[in-house]
Amino acid sequence: MQQKINDFTQGEIFKPLIKFTVPIVFSLLLQVMYGAADLLIVGWFGSTADVSGVTTGSQIMAVLMHFVAGLSVGLTVLLGYKIGEKRSHEAGDVIGTGIILFALISVVLTAAVLILSEEIAVVMRAPQEAFGQTLQYVRICTGGMIFIVAYNLLGGVFRGIGDSKTPLLAVGIACAFNIAGDLLLVAVFHMGAAGAAIATVSAQLFSVIISVLILRRRKLPFVVGKKSFRWRREYVRRTLKLGVPIAIESIMAGLSFLFITAIVNNMGLIYSAAVGTAEKMGGFIMLVPICFMQSLSAWVAQQYGARTMPRARRAMFYSMAVSLGYGCLMFFLAFWHGEALAGLFNRTPEIIEQTALYLRAHAFDTLLVPFLFSFMGYFNGCGRTGFVMAQTIFGSFCIRIPLAFYFSRQSWASMFHIALGTPAATGVQVILCTVFYIFVNRKISGREEKKLSEG
Repeated sequence: MQQKINDFTQGEIFKPLIKFTVPIVFSLLLQVMYGAADLLIVGWFGSTADVSGVTTGSQIMAVLMHFVAGLSVGLTVLLGYKIGEKRSHEAGDVIGTGIILFALISVVLTAAVLILSEEIAVVMRAPQEAFGQTLQYVRICTGGMIFIVAYNLLGGVFRGIGDSKTPLLAVGIACAFNIAGDLLLVAVFHMGAAGAAIATVSAQLFSVIISVLILRRRKLPFVVGKKSFRWRREYVRRTLKLGVPIAIESIMAGLSFLFITAIVNNMGLIYSAAVGTAEKMGGFIMLVPICFMQSLSAWVAQQYGARTMPRARRAMFYSMAVSLGYGCLMFFLAFWHGEALAGLFNRTPEIIEQTALYLRAHAFDTLLVPFLFSFMGYFNGCGRTGFVMAQTIFGSFCIRIPLAFYFSRQSWASMFHIALGTPAATGVQVILCTVFYIFVNRKISGREEKKLSEG
């Protein structure tokens, strides 16, 4: 079956943007369910130490996955440029080079984490009672690093050609496999954190197999042959130039939450389990804005390549409007019904109470991230990934972490106060993005529109 390239540079904007984004929403929802299923099932059938081990271990793995996902955006944007420039015949060479690059990355990451896993757990202040569980989770998941890399690479390729449905199909089947594995290994065989990690890795492998099988059944609109698998320095350079800042941005954002986890871990086992539970639910709460950020990166990249930037700006504003509507709903749930949400993931009253306090502060962030993530998707698609990285680092390490550390030292402060650093950082980042958009938009789009009118 012929795989069609979706050209977003002409026709309607709103409906195709929503149609492209919805499968990404469900894909990310199912990915979030990977971790949520681990935590939920371990919370019901494991010990508090198992919950803490999965919490800290999954935070560590999240940083690595964010790094790989960030690099894959570089590939997505480069493919988008080729399609927007009507040079899709070069896409096969971009993909072949990308496969070689990402294979090397997976080997390096696997070796580094396996060697340094114990040191990483120490830095994370993993509670002594859960130290062994944390190491088990991290080491088992790291053994499946190649599957994490492969999944993100395949997802980047599909999004780059405007196909968001195929990754949804693959991850949907794999998610069901992961939940079944959790129930078998954790609920039946009582393997705790190790069982959750094995189920997660197995599901990732299954997802990659499904994606490859789908690719083999479909004829791509460009050739990916033996000649495509060459180390082309220009494509490597451009992929890394676009992807590395996004990867660093993702790592810095993830590290900021790791630091907060480490700060909270120092407060005790209950607080450690609570912050992990809250962060898992954060994936659901921020779901739609994150997905629009991903879809805008591919959408705007095509507009940038085709020099049709007014369409990119309109898409960004549509993204903000839809995400804000979702954010208002999430604010209501997180602020007023945090206990009910926390109760879905744990049965310990103390953990539920502390999780609800953390979520109440996070609720304010749901009204801000629709603007931040839409700006970030727009800038990524325009190739302004360096700015995206800079504003994230500033918000994370100059605002979020210092505030969390300060409140953790106050005897009167609660989990609510510790979590306030997140919306505070997001608010400052939105201001920075707004100023940057106003200041450089003429350079980003005005010059291109002038060239188009002169042509």
